[in-house]
Amino acid sequence: MAIEAPFSKFKKNNKIIFIAVLLGLSVWFAYDGYLNKTFIEKHTKDGTADSTLVFNQKAPYFMVGAAVVLGISLFMVKDKKVIADDNNLITCKKTIPYDSIEKIDKTHFDTKGYFVITYKDDNGKETDLKLNDRTYDNLPAILDELVAQIS
Repeated sequence: MAIEAPFSKFKKNNKIIFIAVLLGLSVWFAYDGYLNKTFIEKHTKDGTADSTLVFNQKAPYFMVGAAVVLGISLFMVKDKKVIADDNNLITCKKTIPYDSIEKIDKTHFDTKGYFVITYKDDNGKETDLKLNDRTYDNLPAILDELVAQIS
């Protein structure tokens, strides 16, 4: 039976909230910079806009751009997960057979939320893979499965 640890909902929700805040602020600044006549009159002296008005006119473009970049990064990580099946540990980039895993360092898992897997890659070189519970949900079940398969 395969055990999955999907990408953290906490991180996904934080990106969604940040996108919403950026879009909301960009609408607010665009309104003040282009449509709100009293704001424009207040921040225009001798026919030239002061720094506040200029900021409110230019900031929305950058905020919408940042929201688009965050949306793209959210789209890229939405299906990211770690899977522990019967024979392998599968991450988004690597498939690690259980027999190539040499050790699992879980000393910091309870306090800091991560563990390190040392395994031999295809070239016979020892490589470390650090998995963090702040990046993936359901990581304790993956760790239990790894320990059971290695023992």
